Amino acid sequence: MSPTTFPSGPEHGHVTFLGAGPGDPGLLTLRAVEALTNADVLVAGHEVLDVVRGHARSGVAVVNTDSEIPTGYPPTPVPGTGAPQLTVVDGSSTTAAVPVVRDAAHLVMEAARGGRRVVRAVSGDPGLDAYAAEEMLACVRAGVPFEVVPGVAAAVGVPAYAGVPLRDAQGADVRFMDARTASDRCWTEVGASDGTVVVSTTLDTVGAAAGELVAAGRKPDTPMTVTVAGTTTRQRTWTATLGTIAQTLKQAKVLPSPEGGRPVIAVVGERSAAAQRDQLSWFENKPLFGWKVLVPRTKEQSASLSDQLRSYGAVPHEVPTIAVEPPRTPQQMERAVKGLVTGRYEWIAFTSVNAVKAVREKFEEYGLDARAFAGIKVAAVGEQTAKALIAFGVKPDLVPSGEQSAAGLLEDWPPYDPVFDPIDRVFLPRADIATETLVAGLIELGWEVDDVTAYRTVRASPPPAETREAIKGGGFDAVLFTSSSTVRNLVGIAGKPHNVTVIACIGPATAKTAEEHGLRVDVMAPEPSVHKLAEALADFGLKRRAAAVEAGDPVTRPSERRPGARRRRSTT
Repeated sequence: MSPTTFPSGPEHGHVTFLGAGPGDPGLLTLRAVEALTNADVLVAGHEVLDVVRGHARSGVAVVNTDSEIPTGYPPTPVPGTGAPQLTVVDGSSTTAAVPVVRDAAHLVMEAARGGRRVVRAVSGDPGLDAYAAEEMLACVRAGVPFEVVPGVAAAVGVPAYAGVPLRDAQGADVRFMDARTASDRCWTEVGASDGTVVVSTTLDTVGAAAGELVAAGRKPDTPMTVTVAGTTTRQRTWTATLGTIAQTLKQAKVLPSPEGGRPVIAVVGERSAAAQRDQLSWFENKPLFGWKVLVPRTKEQSASLSDQLRSYGAVPHEVPTIAVEPPRTPQQMERAVKGLVTGRYEWIAFTSVNAVKAVREKFEEYGLDARAFAGIKVAAVGEQTAKALIAFGVKPDLVPSGEQSAAGLLEDWPPYDPVFDPIDRVFLPRADIATETLVAGLIELGWEVDDVTAYRTVRASPPPAETREAIKGGGFDAVLFTSSSTVRNLVGIAGKPHNVTVIACIGPATAKTAEEHGLRVDVMAPEPSVHKLAEALADFGLKRRAAAVEAGDPVTRPSERRPGARRRRSTT
């Protein structure tokens, strides 16, 4: 990995100490996102980088404080600038390694030199971080200006996600303590109180912390909740008492961590609403909480679908099955675009987001923009295609009011009228897959159609071996198929999903293709829409959860089922 040279500038830069919250990237403040988008250097540990890195600009220098110190550190000055040279990775890279100085304050100072804007991100809130104050004092001594962007503290955010309010209408006292550094006096004071206590500890020592509270005077039957991986889709919460928590964790087969114990947040107290957690646990009760869902679509197409799945608590994994390439013979597309500018067409019909992208790229090639659509009526096959057009600066004149498909588009398409329509021709940019239904329907309505190949769809490259193994081995809880081609291509490049994986299809044709490939369809969208498909999967997950609760069984994900367990067919 070659060193990256930071640009020279004023002797001192600027440092933003930023609270990244307890783990959910959605808890970052607006000010935090603004600071990240303007940062030249991002300094953080590995887990914090996973939270904040997506908001950093492309090309930001990323310094991982968890990495090993490389040979030859500290860095040597860049010739002619006096600024140090750090080995970093580009913000777009997935590599997590870079240099570290165990004295993080020194690392931040080195990064700030040369006029650079440094974001030092820490978990939770900087005011509660054990070392942030020392790093701020180092900035003061070095004359480096800094600011602090508060974050959601884990001791507050995790109980909220676990469905455990810290105060009730009676306004009980709330105390916060870190069991890893608490003194005997601290234990005694907390034990003498009847208020709520929020304890930061580790999964391996939570039983010992409960014992300390009992020894200090708390009753063994005092309610207690323990949450691990709070605010993330790995979150799990156990409800017990001070006297039973150790046995509860043992029965749940929670094993000691080889890393020395995962951090947890425990809430103790009669008024901590632990008894109401079944009703208040909004996060872990999401319909697809923790489900790993495979989304086999192109990257551009899967973004909004993945966002919707996340809102249901799922962890989407995007695997492109289709790659989009230019047509083999571009001349037809070039003639059509020129005809569009010279007034050859009355309408242009877009049947996919990729068609919008293909026309837009051709426009940019010719130095054109959305103004070239002036005087031309524009149709979009559905909402996602319409959004792509609006992003281009074009508001479609026609979007199906019913089914979002070629058939739905034809239902709303007006017949050609020689009195009101000066031109009788429609430009239809499409994939290399034929669109006979739409073309035939438009001709029947009296229109002439220029059916033009704007792009080609080809099978994508196989995903990494780890993903292929997860697909075939039952590592995914569900897979969403949005077309017959996604079924064929996924099976072709990665293999057939395991029989415990829930199969969800967008419509009957896709379901038929899935069954032809030996897959059992569990969920089918009520109408051919990717968003309705996601809703149908969420409804399936909700019913599955309710059935487990009603039967008194633990709520598990499909991938956690015992090997060989039979799956009932449940198409919704």
